[in-house]
Amino acid sequence: MTTTKEAINLENQYGAHNYHPLPVVLSKGDGVFVWDPEGNRYYDFLSAYSAVNQGHCHPKIISALREQAETLTLTSRAFYNDVLGSFEKYITEYFGFDKVLPMNTGAEGVETAIKICRKWAYERKGIPENEAKIIVCTNNFHGRTTTIISFSNDPGAQRNFGPYTPGFIKVEYDSIDQLESALKEENVAGFLVEPIQGEAGVMVPDDNYMRQAKSLCEKHNALFIADEIQTGIARTGSLLAVCGNCSCEGHCERQPATYAKPDILILGKALSGGVYPVSAVLADSEVMDVIQPGQHGSTFGGNPLAAKVAIAALDVVRDEHLAQNARKLGEIFRNEMEKLKKESPLINKVRGKGLLNAVEINDSPDSSTAWDICVKLKENGLLAKPTHGNIIRFAPPLVMTEDQLLECVGIIRKTVLDFVIDK
Repeated sequence: MTTTKEAINLENQYGAHNYHPLPVVLSKGDGVFVWDPEGNRYYDFLSAYSAVNQGHCHPKIISALREQAETLTLTSRAFYNDVLGSFEKYITEYFGFDKVLPMNTGAEGVETAIKICRKWAYERKGIPENEAKIIVCTNNFHGRTTTIISFSNDPGAQRNFGPYTPGFIKVEYDSIDQLESALKEENVAGFLVEPIQGEAGVMVPDDNYMRQAKSLCEKHNALFIADEIQTGIARTGSLLAVCGNCSCEGHCERQPATYAKPDILILGKALSGGVYPVSAVLADSEVMDVIQPGQHGSTFGGNPLAAKVAIAALDVVRDEHLAQNARKLGEIFRNEMEKLKKESPLINKVRGKGLLNAVEINDSPDSSTAWDICVKLKENGLLAKPTHGNIIRFAPPLVMTEDQLLECVGIIRKTVLDFVIDK
């Protein structure tokens, strides 16, 4: 058995240093728990950045993976397979769209949406070729491909990776006025936005922001593109974060007053159940039909293994009422964190929706305080990770029970109240 120290040394010696992991090695997962090689158990409060909404190694998803893996794993799209069509019917009906283009990773999903949007702009809206612009938000995180980092304002993601891809307009997140001004510019094809900015520190916009953004896009004939890779699939207490305050688990019950239906919806992460990479881009036919054979795809996109896993992953979300559980537990968690904020000067702000939450630590983003708190949380049996220096994101699997959540609140409370900043 590889020990914690050996595993860390191996990664440091042979792996590219493109991540800065917390000093813990995970060797087993089950539901809301993970274990290290020495047998220490931890609550997982990151959920692989919301890829494990259904919990680690969910038996229904693992069963689907195992059954399909023993039957047929990959055909490429050179041939039909007997699972993809069923998956396409299932996911489009599940989310209320006409068509889906399956891919593998979240970044691929974003790149796919960008290509569809641009092609639609030239062939449907009549924008001159190579002139289409897509509006994006400051502090966004949509992935790390060359195109995506071209419209990032994170120096760490962007510096020394140029030249950068043109064609993007940046506006301030949660600013309807700036969005409206940008939409009035020439040759605008669409608006790409995260309903909640997770990597930026769980930044939750005004309740009306998504609905108003959708309305403005309609007014200016631009596509409203929702990146729900992290926020979607029940994480924020509704099936999609753009559902507003609707807590249903199927598109048929959504309230039009709160649901800002995207023209293009990007899904990933929890679509996999944390088991096998799968992402998807959904749109109605008027948009999706601009893509023709040979214009986009991948060898693994739409493979039968991914399709079967995704069906099982979505089944679990619906059957176990994970959106409603996330909504209920999220309210409890934020209430408890607000109580802790009154007890400790360490906590400056609490924000979130559903079970996507964050606390802002009352110290400089350049300090190590948030990191040091996460190390202490690990020592006390809970795993979380800082983002943007002084923000700790808390996002446990959605299968968590109320008793488990309250136990975790106790761990966080003890850790924060016992913590002493080492100046």
